Amino acid sequence: MDYTSQSQRDRKEMFKAIGISGINELFSVIPEDLRAKELNIAGGKTEQELLNYFSDIALKNKILTSFRGAGIYDHFIPSLVCEVVGRSEFWSAYTPYQAEASQGTLQAIFEYQSLICALTGLATSNASLYDGATATAEAALLALRVSRKSKILISSALHPEYIQVVKTYLENFKAELVFLDVSDGAVKKEILEANLDADTAAVIIQSPNYFGVIEDMQTLSVVTKRKDSLFVAVVNPLSLGVFKAPGEYDADIAVGEGQVLGSSMCAGGATFGFMTVKKALEWKMPGRIVGQTVDKRGNRGFVLTLQSREQHIRREKATSNICTNASLNALAGCVFLAGWGSYGFKKLAEINISKARYAFSKIKSLEGFKPKFGEDKVFFNEFVIETIKDVKKINKVLLENNILGPLDLSETEKTFKNCLLFCVTEQRSKFEIDRLVEILSKI
Repeated sequence: MDYTSQSQRDRKEMFKAIGISGINELFSVIPEDLRAKELNIAGGKTEQELLNYFSDIALKNKILTSFRGAGIYDHFIPSLVCEVVGRSEFWSAYTPYQAEASQGTLQAIFEYQSLICALTGLATSNASLYDGATATAEAALLALRVSRKSKILISSALHPEYIQVVKTYLENFKAELVFLDVSDGAVKKEILEANLDADTAAVIIQSPNYFGVIEDMQTLSVVTKRKDSLFVAVVNPLSLGVFKAPGEYDADIAVGEGQVLGSSMCAGGATFGFMTVKKALEWKMPGRIVGQTVDKRGNRGFVLTLQSREQHIRREKATSNICTNASLNALAGCVFLAGWGSYGFKKLAEINISKARYAFSKIKSLEGFKPKFGEDKVFFNEFVIETIKDVKKINKVLLENNILGPLDLSETEKTFKNCLLFCVTEQRSKFEIDRLVEILSKI
């Protein structure tokens, strides 16, 4: 029997059944410039020949020194993280539905929740969400449900992709989204007061924000509470090694992206979103929560708790349609936090600040470069530099020198023409920073 011919006939029948002419039509929704080019591999190759073929292709890859962040960051991942998450017992991105039979998985999630609560200073964490963007959108939905109000104030310095996801989630809700001006790089108290009213369900502020600037979260939280509105803090968890935890400035909900806690960049990230809330909000929280209990013999055990069946079987009554979690990535975050410990985690955050400060001082001293928001703004590991030079040429020259340069902010923020968002993490050495500055000076 000619299996190749039979396979081709089967493929044609399948294409006919689903109404397409060929395999490429399945990928028509993907923009042309983002699609992988045809490999044109001739049939009949052995496994060894294929491995050699792909190894030759891989040699064409460049290893770049990254000075770009904007949501996904280049941080060192201790070998301890890979050692634990690579164990077969955990080798799944999801929580098993019959979770009580998997005590190890549940304990790992419980430990993750405990560490995230300690980090954010709030009472209850869920078992993680998909990413920082969906966690932010879920926080907005939670605020609408709890407050029964319809208006949400959002900092314009919230990550633009987070803003897009929030808009998508709330598209079919009768919710008014108001974006707060950040022309000075951060939300001013007066701007918040002018937009806040009795119908405001929540105020969503990111700190460090999209431009790397640290917001005055204490003041903004106090102003928000005057109108009995919820204060939602979107935070970089690594920054909490140095800056105040959301619980310290009375945030009601804290959310963010956990990729910085031991997950690789992976062309956009292996991500997980975290969410913690005050005790009063835990019953309205989306997703899974793992609790600790004892069995009838008094032995410690772990179970899913505070979770309604509507989450799975009556979607129209669910608090959220998120009914699983990014468990493997959250486990990486748990191991990362435990491995560094409180002292090591604080030192890691301090190194990020000091290296970013060093790069900032060097770049702003170059002719044709200046800080966008002045020199007095406090930032974490990202900062915005305005330049009179051609930003496209800057990144082209940097790429030719195997450097992934800063983000051209005009691509996402039309009012930020000729502005570059630099990112410097603990991964960057003094030599690499000095080399970046030297190349910039010669462009």
